[in-house]
Amino acid sequence: MNKLVLALTAGIASLTAGCATTQRAAPIDVTRFHLGSPVEPGSFTIEPLRTNATISPEYQTYADAVSRELSHLGFTPTRTTVSSDSRYVVSVAFLRATRGYVEKPAPFSVGLGAGGGSFGRRSGVGVGGGVTLPVGGGRQQAVIGSELSAQIRRRADNTVVWEGRAMTESLEGKTSSQPITVADKLARALFQGFPGESGITTTVK
Repeated sequence: MNKLVLALTAGIASLTAGCATTQRAAPIDVTRFHLGSPVEPGSFTIEPLRTNATISPEYQTYADAVSRELSHLGFTPTRTTVSSDSRYVVSVAFLRATRGYVEKPAPFSVGLGAGGGSFGRRSGVGVGGGVTLPVGGGRQQAVIGSELSAQIRRRADNTVVWEGRAMTESLEGKTSSQPITVADKLARALFQGFPGESGITTTVK
């Protein structure tokens, strides 16, 4: 009896711990590179980092997030995407891909043995104090990896003065995995403490 109770309790504790882990907000890993001198604010135009990239609605979500963060830092976005008068060209790229799967907790659970009942109709095994078991079984849930890259290039001499990348993970179907939420979260982390330490990967929680 004791072994059964201990096994059931340990299994439930493991499931509970796993659930708590998957619900916790994932940290963001940020890496930046620059020339070691201040990047003076100025006007900028945003474009895809890769010349063959499609300007999709999702790309625009990430580009807008970068534009907002640069505006908070004193940079000024141009009114058009083809302006040749801006001081900087800011190139943006993003990537979203499935990086694996985790077990999703069962939809509900029931208590067994509360008040000293028995486990199984004729087993004769008492489960004093009661335990809770998941019912219905879990299913796999995709882990989505998201990455935002940005590069600031001085238009006058085509010199890259700053570039960085931010990466995080989230569970598919959660509010935290929606593109607009992820884009804002990555952009804030990417430009936090701008320009940041060059060549160092930091973790933003």
